[in-house]
Amino acid sequence: MRTLIPTLLFFVLALHCHGQVERDKALHFLGGNLFGLAGAGIAKQASDGNRIWTFVGSVAGSTLIGLAKETVDAGQQNNGWDNDDLAATILGGVTVGVTIDLFAKKDDRRRLRGRYSKLDLKRKKRWVQPHSEFVLLEGKLPSLQTLGLSNHEFTAKQ
Repeated sequence: MRTLIPTLLFFVLALHCHGQVERDKALHFLGGNLFGLAGAGIAKQASDGNRIWTFVGSVAGSTLIGLAKETVDAGQQNNGWDNDDLAATILGGVTVGVTIDLFAKKDDRRRLRGRYSKLDLKRKKRWVQPHSEFVLLEGKLPSLQTLGLSNHEFTAKQ
């Protein structure tokens, strides 16, 4: 209940802000979403699921298309470069990047599948068993039973 009232108040106040956004900025945001999604997909495939490169690919895809669109606009007569349009396009890519990171699939242990880096720093160091040598008793190797192993474990099943 503590978070419900501020959330509802936020949405009521945000309804009036919808009329403030130009249609052009909304289209730039949508274009940034689409090209950010394409950039994220390419980066995810290229980096084998690295989450940081997926986010960078999303932002880079939207930035490239935003720069290309504003360059075309700057060359047209009665039109010019608009930093607000570029910001809306990049914001679309950032939104997609964050959304992909939040909704990434999780593995069986409820951890995200993609990694931030290739290094596995959380892997526990494995205990290395000391090297033991066979001791010869009266000129022959000890049997499996004296080593604590049964002969049944090593027989081939047919």
